[in-house]
Amino acid sequence: MSRFFFNDRKQLVNDAIEGLVLSAPHGNLVRLDIDPAIRVVVRGDWDKSRVAVISGGGSGHEPAHAGFVGKGMLTAAVCGDLFASPSVDAVLNAIVAVTGDRGCLLIVKNYTGDRLNFGLAAEKAKRYGLKVEMVIVADDIALPDNKQPRGIAGTALVHKIAGHAAEQGKSLCEVRDIAQDACNSVFSLGVAMESCNLPGSEEDEGRIRHGQVELGLGIHGEPGASIVDSHNSKAIIDTLVAPLKAQVGDARVAVLINNLGGVSALEMALLTKELAHSALKDQIAWLIGPAPLVSALDMKGFSLSLLKLNSTFEAALREDVDTVGWQKPVAFAPVRTVKHAKIHDRIDFTPSDNPQVRAAVAAVTSTLIGLENQLNALDAKVGDGDTGSTFAEGAREVARLLAQGQLPLNDTAKLLQVVGDSLATVMGGSSGVLMSIFFTAAGQSVQNGKGVAEALLDGLKQMKQYGGADLGDRTLIDALQPALETLRSGGDLQAAASAAQQGAERTATMSKAGAGRSSYVNKENLDGVMDPGAVAIAEVFKALRA
Repeated sequence: MSRFFFNDRKQLVNDAIEGLVLSAPHGNLVRLDIDPAIRVVVRGDWDKSRVAVISGGGSGHEPAHAGFVGKGMLTAAVCGDLFASPSVDAVLNAIVAVTGDRGCLLIVKNYTGDRLNFGLAAEKAKRYGLKVEMVIVADDIALPDNKQPRGIAGTALVHKIAGHAAEQGKSLCEVRDIAQDACNSVFSLGVAMESCNLPGSEEDEGRIRHGQVELGLGIHGEPGASIVDSHNSKAIIDTLVAPLKAQVGDARVAVLINNLGGVSALEMALLTKELAHSALKDQIAWLIGPAPLVSALDMKGFSLSLLKLNSTFEAALREDVDTVGWQKPVAFAPVRTVKHAKIHDRIDFTPSDNPQVRAAVAAVTSTLIGLENQLNALDAKVGDGDTGSTFAEGAREVARLLAQGQLPLNDTAKLLQVVGDSLATVMGGSSGVLMSIFFTAAGQSVQNGKGVAEALLDGLKQMKQYGGADLGDRTLIDALQPALETLRSGGDLQAAASAAQQGAERTATMSKAGAGRSSYVNKENLDGVMDPGAVAIAEVFKALRA
């Protein structure tokens, strides 16, 4: 099936033009209402007081050409069907509609259909007493021996330069000469790893093999000039840069980095980075893109266009425009960095002893280590079978620190934070991070003057916020929250242990887990099985009660 969104193939271009006009951010585009087969987008603010600049060609290269209509660039764009030149009638109507006494310039890509149809329309327009000139863009250097190089992405640069000259009020001859100078100064070369998909066409394997790219692939899917056996971004950029540099010598250049439609923003940024470190790095004055300017539907490829700069071109490129598709040039400079000291997030503390706290820590760690197999077996029924090992691993690390006298047992705030740090390192996965959040936030609350029960509830609140689980979601929270709330209300450890046990038992009656691995398990597997995390919490409170 076709990999293309569309309703009616015959109406596709008309529908797309309507969408473009509706969404134009400057509200300055209109479509000429002549005939559905004549698709002309023009400036809504045009008054014929200056030279008109018209371009166009087959659709499928968006934003070219209608995306460059607006103050400072094109006066009108004539849109053909997909990859097909617009008719002579369409071009003629566009010329007559926007051309005043100052005349108009046609900017045409070097394809036979475009040259003939635009050329004949120009000759016919002269019957109406209109002054019409034409320049032909032939910037593709993929086939150096070809007497008729194709017009590709460099066309957008010619649009910008000619449009600027016209906006300044220059005469038709001056606009034409500046545009022709731009045509003579721009050189482009593209590469692709996949051709484009046409609406209504069946998918196929394509002619380009995996791991290869075609150099000089045409913007209508024409075969390239050669094959490159690499997807390495540096190698491909170097392959493009070498012949392009040969064309411009050591001149200062603006580089248009053109996405042919199907390359991700991530890849385009990477390719831009490689360009910045290429043999051109000392010549680049301006970067335009990376962005689609003259695309080829969804072609997985990109092109580079180099423009040899002079003061006229540079001023033209830098001038703001009111268009949909033009990308404002960026002055090329090395990446800016700001020195910043690396944060070493560690807790400064002095080990200390407290027999009562030591006994409590030992009870908790030994309980969790002893429960490893039991909890794993329980988790195997409702999860991935590693809850016991995860808790035991964290408990072993805390037990090791306890045995070596490396815990601040007489400083509750620091103890909770040190435990939090340790669990994040050794427990692994989301469980370790969640427990680390719990202890770290609780420690901060104790440091801020709160009691232990209230601080632990603060830790639970943060764990719930970041983890997304809550009471009733069939997790350890169902045992932990009731126990901590009991302590905050003045209950002793016996009452807290009872609350934790009841909470754990309730999880066996919950038919749906709202978080964790159990949320992917069906009701039948959960029925009658307590959540292993809740069981762990209940057993810890039993140990603390003793």
